[in-house]
Amino acid sequence: MKTVTAAIVISGFFASLASADVRVDEAVKLQQDGSIKPFEELNELAIKQHPGASIRDTELDDHHGTYIYEVELRDADGQKWDVDLDASTGEILQDKQDD
Repeated sequence: MKTVTAAIVISGFFASLASADVRVDEAVKLQQDGSIKPFEELNELAIKQHPGASIRDTELDDHHGTYIYEVELRDADGQKWDVDLDASTGEILQDKQDD
């Protein structure tokens, strides 16, 4: 049983390393060197998916060297949405309703 518990803890640790929040100073540098699009542009792309929605939270994550910009929105009907974009290209990777 201890081996199974240890394996679960270890796999959880490595899973957390797979996706890491990007620090603000790193994000600024990535924008300045053109590695990622400006946040204003990414926000506009997310809102285009749900016109009239407001942004509740944003986060830039590093997924194995790919920068993913995660946007949480609330639309005019009060529904919550999670929109994930490739921060380098602006491509919509996911657009799902949040429960």
